[in-house]
Formats: sequence, C-alpha cells, structure tokens
Amino acid sequence: MAEQAGRFSRRAVLAGALGAAAAPRGISMVDEPRLPVPTPEQLAWQEAELSMFFHFGVNTFTDREWGEGTEDPAIFNPERFDAEQWVDAAKQAGFKYLILTAKHHDGFCLWPSRHTKHSVAASPWRGGKGDVLGDFARAVHAAKLKLGIYISPWDRHEPCYGDSPAYNKHFVAQLDEVLTRYGEVGEVWFDGACGEGPNGKRQEYAWDDFYATVRKRQPKALIAISGPDVRWVGNEDGYARETEWSIQPAPNGARAVVDGKAWWPAECDVSIRPGWFWHPTEDARVKPLDHLLDIYFRSVGRNSMLLLNVPPNRHGLLADPDVARLAEFGASVRRMFGQDLARGKRVTSSSGNGGALTDGRPATHWSVPSGLPASAEVDLGAPVTFDVVCTREQISRSQRVEAYRVDARVDGEWRTLVQGSTIGRKKLDRMKPVTADRVRLTLEKALAPPMVTALSLYRTGAPGTE
Repeated sequence: MAEQAGRFSRRAVLAGALGAAAAPRGISMVDEPRLPVPTPEQLAWQEAELSMFFHFGVNTFTDREWGEGTEDPAIFNPERFDAEQWVDAAKQAGFKYLILTAKHHDGFCLWPSRHTKHSVAASPWRGGKGDVLGDFARAVHAAKLKLGIYISPWDRHEPCYGDSPAYNKHFVAQLDEVLTRYGEVGEVWFDGACGEGPNGKRQEYAWDDFYATVRKRQPKALIAISGPDVRWVGNEDGYARETEWSIQPAPNGARAVVDGKAWWPAECDVSIRPGWFWHPTEDARVKPLDHLLDIYFRSVGRNSMLLLNVPPNRHGLLADPDVARLAEFGASVRRMFGQDLARGKRVTSSSGNGGALTDGRPATHWSVPSGLPASAEVDLGAPVTFDVVCTREQISRSQRVEAYRVDARVDGEWRTLVQGSTIGRKKLDRMKPVTADRVRLTLEKALAPPMVTALSLYRTGAPGTE
C-alpha cells in the first residue's frame, strides 16, 4: 500500500478543493433556470452506470503495483491472452464502458508504439507482433460497448521525463497513436501521478495540450479524472457521498461553463481485489458479493458511476474467482431491480404532472413550476412490501433537488422513511422492509423548478435492508 501513497496526488487536490460536495448557490425558485447540463456523451456515460477497469502489464508478471520502468520486456508473455473473455465477462455483468491500462507508470506500452522500444514489440509475446490494446479494442467494439484508454502521463522509463517540453511532446505523440489507431474511444483516463525524472527535474504536464489532442482526435471522448468531463470521487473504496452534486466549480478545459460552474460528475473507482494488478495470493481475496452490492448502492445509487477494476492474470485471462463474482453481481442487480412495485400506479400531486413518476418513461417528468414544498402521492392499491426507494431527476435538464422526503402510510399512519438531500441521475435509499399502501414524495428545496422523472419501489433483500 505504501507504493500507492502518491498515486492520486492531483485527484486528491481536486477532491479537497471540492470539499464535501457543497451545493451550488445563487438560483432561486423564481429565477429562470441557469444551470450547467451534461453533454450528450456525459449523459450517456451516466446512464450506463457501470464501467470496468483492466489493470494489466509488466506489473502482472513482477507481482508489483508500481513498476520502476526498468523491467525487461521479456517478462511479458501472456500465452493464453483472450480479450474476448474479458469483454464477455464484463458485458454479461452489465458493464458498458471498458478501460485498459494501455500504459502505466512503468512506461511499458501495451501497443507497439513508434516512440519507445519499451513495449509489447520488444516482448516474446506473439513474437513481438502482438498488440494488447488492438485486440482489446476490437473485442470491445464487437460487443458494442464503449472503449476506454488509460494512459499514464508519468513514465518512469522514458529518459526525457522531467524535461517538461521534450516529454510533453513525447506524450502527445503517444496519445495521438492510441487515439487514431483503435476506432472510437469513449473515455480517456488520466491519472494525475507525477514524479521526478532521471535528470532530477520534476515534470510539469501540459494538460491543455493533452486535452486539445483528445478533443481533436476523439471529440466525443470523455476526459476523466485529471480532466474536465469526469471527476474522481475522492477515494478508492467505490463510495460516493450521500450528497453528491454533478454541478461543480468549472475545471480547466470544461466544455460549457455557466456562472463559473460546469457539469462534472463523479466516478467511483475500486478494485475487486485488494490490489489493482493481479497477484497470485489474492485469488482467495475477491470481494464478497454483499460488499460489491453495497458499493453499487453507494456509487450508482448516489448519482455516480461505478468503475470496478478486474485485473487479468499472467495467462492473459480474468481469473475464475473474479469471473464467478462478476456473474453473481450482474445477476443480483438484474434480480433486485427487475420489478418496480410502483410502476403504473395512480399518482396525485399538489402541482404538475405527478403521474410521470410511475409511468416508466424516462422522457417524462414531474415538474413543479413554482412553490416548494410540493408533494406527489402514489396509491399502491393494496399493501406492498419494499426495502428500496429509487428516485431520479431529469438530469438532461441539470440537477436541481437539494432536499426531499419520502413518507409511507403503514397501517393507516404516515411515517417518514427517508430524509434526503440530492437525487441526481439515480438515488437509491435502503431501509428495513416496509409494508405500505401509499407512498409520498415531498420536494422541500431546489436550485430551480424540480424535474423528477421516477419514483420506484423495490423488494431487493440487498445488504443494508436486513
């Protein structure tokens, strides 16, 4: 773990600057809404909910987390490498964005780069003719999923690292390679780690040049973490905050800025194992299913994206324990949310079209044009038992709700189940099983007229509902 202490140095600064996800200010209910909204690519990314990381490289063969950049490429030889196996396991579990560590801090490239000899071309794998990134990209595209590329600016092998102008030119050239050879890229993932080069000088990254290269070569790609489109949530546990805003102080390079704010949603990264790369001693330490499901509720269920790392082993395959756990996870999520107990039920509201909350149509929403608090009551027709309340905002029109409450009528008496803050793309509130015949959503505070697209009820048996 000591090796990882500086891994997210720039992300830690960003998280600290954001604080505890403070709410945007300066807009009242009577104002014409002027809020940041997601780009089509950011919206599609948030709707996808699940992305997967694949940490793979020389560290897989040295049993380390961080390489030194001095590793002999001869150690890299995944004789049974099968990117289709990785992609199939991810797709079956419901993951939509798949990200490969094309170059980690050791500088070893999983594609045959023209700008270094430290790559798969110098390895014995496939006689030096292999291209891990190429095979991975083809498998992702064939499965109709989104390709993500992690390429580390920190390079412990490259001699010019630390000579800022020279290395930045080198890195842009490598970035240009991975963005022009492998089809459409959905996400470019920049870690912010930085270290001293062989010449003792500290590298200063030309972030504006890096962003410009992505925008030019892959204009639809999201630039994540050390980037303006997607931000780090602030920890490696996979947990978002209970109050998680997608509206944030505008980062450098943001596509659209409104009154100093931008749409900058959170991504929650976590590994299925203790480490990020595969280690033989961790085959028995894959996270239990209940732990993964708890992570889902505290990431996807808190207006964020879950990025789960599943590291391939030295054979070039996902290990059996990981594949089995992914299958369990995907099946459990599908089961838990397979039946919305409020779907199609009659709704009465104090204002606006409350019926949109239960019609199952993502394009419709309950809009409250003015005056809060406002309530919408769902008549379930008969007592129904549930343990999860799901609410969603119409985030294509921004994130607006600052405070809400959910009440239920149990044995003829109303009781409060949830006293919440933000909703965003999806909010999942867990509780012990409740049997009620009516449920009421009250919107108490908002940045602008709220637009809530769903109020759903589920009986899940999920961890946290016992």
